[in-house]
Amino acid sequence: MSADESIAQSTEGATSAEKPLDPRLNDLSPYQGCFACGVRNDSGLKLTFWVEGDEIVTEFTPEQHFQGFPGVLHGGILATLLDETLSRTASIEGRWMMTGRLEVRYRRPAPLGPRLRVTARQLSARSRMVHAEGEVRLADDPSVILADARGLFLRVPQEYQQEASAQYPGAEEFFKL
Repeated sequence: MSADESIAQSTEGATSAEKPLDPRLNDLSPYQGCFACGVRNDSGLKLTFWVEGDEIVTEFTPEQHFQGFPGVLHGGILATLLDETLSRTASIEGRWMMTGRLEVRYRRPAPLGPRLRVTARQLSARSRMVHAEGEVRLADDPSVILADARGLFLRVPQEYQQEASAQYPGAEEFFKL
């Protein structure tokens, strides 16, 4: 059984709080400063990711301090949820990638309060780039799509990895998948 199959099998049917953190999807390094997934970023979303079938999944409950229009999650936060989840379709293969292009289609206002479920799947991959797509839905009513996206992700340049590792304590571990 491959590592992917083992992780997918071990998380089937578990809630997000019960799922083991896969280091290919989640930053377990001393850095953890990312706005979307960094546990040490007090202003961040603190997302965790897991595999279900052929998809990368995260869940998020929007709170008032993330609102745009009254009672509605800010569109930039929706884009961030999609951006991070789509990029994980490359990191599961052991590659951190940066966003080259992200096209988001907002379908409905995302309410504050109800849990959101974000899923992403890889469309194609080459050594230097990955194409992925995904959507944000209401966790309790998956028929309601709030936003969907397609993205192109590019390999993180080695020079950047070296510079970031020298400047940010713990970042060198972040880049090791």
